[in-house]
Amino acid sequence: MATIEPATRKRVLKVIFISLLLDLLSFTFILPLFPNLLEFYRNHEAGPESQSTLLARILGGLNAYKSAFAKPIDSRYDIVLLGGALGSLFSLLQAIASPVIGHLSDQYGRRSALLASMAGNILSVFLWVMAVDFRTFLASRVVGGLSEGNVQLATAIATDISDESTRGSTMALIGACFSIAFTFGPALGAFLSSIATVAANPFATAAGFSLFLIVTETLYLYFALPETLAAKSTKVGDKKTSKPAPTVRTNSHFLLNAVHFAFLLFFSGMEFSLPFMTYDLFQYSSAKNGRLLGYIGLVASILQGGVTRRMPPLRTVQIGVGACLVAFIMLGQINTVGSLYLAATCLATTSATVVSGLNTLASFEASEGERGGKLGILRSWGQLGRGLGPILFTSVYWWAGREFAYGVGSLGMLAVTLVVFAGLKAPPGSVKKVSTEKKQS
Repeated sequence: MATIEPATRKRVLKVIFISLLLDLLSFTFILPLFPNLLEFYRNHEAGPESQSTLLARILGGLNAYKSAFAKPIDSRYDIVLLGGALGSLFSLLQAIASPVIGHLSDQYGRRSALLASMAGNILSVFLWVMAVDFRTFLASRVVGGLSEGNVQLATAIATDISDESTRGSTMALIGACFSIAFTFGPALGAFLSSIATVAANPFATAAGFSLFLIVTETLYLYFALPETLAAKSTKVGDKKTSKPAPTVRTNSHFLLNAVHFAFLLFFSGMEFSLPFMTYDLFQYSSAKNGRLLGYIGLVASILQGGVTRRMPPLRTVQIGVGACLVAFIMLGQINTVGSLYLAATCLATTSATVVSGLNTLASFEASEGERGGKLGILRSWGQLGRGLGPILFTSVYWWAGREFAYGVGSLGMLAVTLVVFAGLKAPPGSVKKVSTEKKQS
């Protein structure tokens, strides 16, 4: 591995943190807007020819899907289902694109791949700004799903500039960006959507500000980010290094990919079902659900900043999947708001730990020249799970009820937990982190 000067590492970490935070804030703007946004397109395209529009055909398919269940599904969920379908589409497109983006970063460098990804992001958000009909909006989501590579490339860059003793804390920094963005981004997006400046697209203000953030991020990366892949760079550390030693495998990539897929398959299904469950049990409004998600994001941010970054990656994953198992069991039985927030605390613990820990473990198993591709494949399997989870889990939820659905989820997460505890091992370099940080502090 290339020798990284502390000042260079600190500078690159700053660039990663600021750029990824801008990117994720822009990404989260749209999340609370989906119901109103899709409702706007449905009403806007209503008319004599509405049955032939793309949106009408998609809603017709979703209604046919709903009618397959014995338990009636309220029509208020039509838009929620459509938003979930678009979210699944985005994740499945990410599953296709992530390995390609990762391999390109190994071949042409992280910086070049990231700037190319940003060009696709700019086009995606620009289409959203111009989306006065559903077809254009759908095109923006497709382009975004195929081009979004910021997270995986930030992970690869963080791995390039860290050693075994600092990798876990560096990955936790990326996780902290997620928590901060998901805590504040949706609220900011909702506020901006209240400022309607264009009648044909009342969400143009939120979309325009999102575009401003993405363009700002791209310019910042162009001028501030150096190339971190040693094979393509002569600047990182400014020192020539010997040929890197071959990587000694501790965990197979197949096992790590399988854990990532299975974990997100169940976890994302549970995430998507929460608004349905809180409405059925407590008649929660969108505002109350927003406060619940904000609480999860805030707790996750605190944990990542003060706890997760100090723990070895395997222990991080173990704690996270254990907390997720407890959350599944609780959500199948809860009857009070207090127990709901206790389960939400477990979900926050899971959000703060599992994915960043798996990324760290995978980075230990990849040599420098294949790191982008391996991390891209790991993300691909995770996004595949995230794309399928909501569809499968909510189908079981409506077919057999809350207790059965969360019971099945508990069994699935128990299997994941057993594999994590019995099948994964701590890479030799990862155990040095805790003692090193204690000495430094």
